[in-house]
Amino acid sequence: MQLVISHQTTYQYSLPSTYTIQQLRLTPRIEQHQQIIHWEVQTAGNKTAFIDAYGNQSHTLTITGAHSAISILAQGIVDISAPAYGRISDAENFSPLVFTVPTRLTEASPAIMAFAHQALPRNQSATTTELLDLASKIQMTVAYRSGTTIVTSTADDALSMGLGVCQDHAHLFLACCHVRGIPARYVSGYIDPETSGHADSHAWVDVWAQDADYDGWVSIDVTHARLMDDTYCRLAIGRDYDSAAPVRGVRRGGGTETLQVSVRVTPR
Repeated sequence: MQLVISHQTTYQYSLPSTYTIQQLRLTPRIEQHQQIIHWEVQTAGNKTAFIDAYGNQSHTLTITGAHSAISILAQGIVDISAPAYGRISDAENFSPLVFTVPTRLTEASPAIMAFAHQALPRNQSATTTELLDLASKIQMTVAYRSGTTIVTSTADDALSMGLGVCQDHAHLFLACCHVRGIPARYVSGYIDPETSGHADSHAWVDVWAQDADYDGWVSIDVTHARLMDDTYCRLAIGRDYDSAAPVRGVRRGGGTETLQVSVRVTPR
């Protein structure tokens, strides 16, 4: 499968901003099952490439001088093959235990602890089937509804409301796994909307599965309770949204901010 992707992010300010710095994780990861055919990130300002702590292809964007808008366009073509049984070959050299540490967005409340103990039968071990079952339980407990949460909403917020989006499903899954001591990490990226019915920009998880024939990462789309296949393009991994967000930064001045995001993903 080849996916043609266009991701336009536009910030507009009511007053001039004098300085902006942003981290961009808008370039697909270099992994065994996905290869970049062509990719570019276009924006004004000074753009410096780097690899972040989780191996994500990243840029630091700085804009100095008065500006009332910022436009960032990431686009290209990515060739993707489906990983067998959702199993991800990880080239990173750090321990998966890095991804057992809760964050502000994935901290376990008493309600999450109770949910995790009911949904996952054991500590520090789960099969792919059991992890898919957890995804199904989250899907049934937290209904998908766009606009019900924001980027600062926590896993507990989503569980309390019973509503959320893909980011919330991923955070709740991570929180449950952390309760049980199972490594799990956040994935940001894109999905072919023809296969999902949801937004082209997407979030899901990698989780450490222990099957009879395999110990390692398995990539699960919690929102759809299914394994990742060749309709998904992976941008970044991290502990949660904050460490894998496509665009994140700060500015000086600017007054009120208006953000518009447009994503198109089409199979080629």
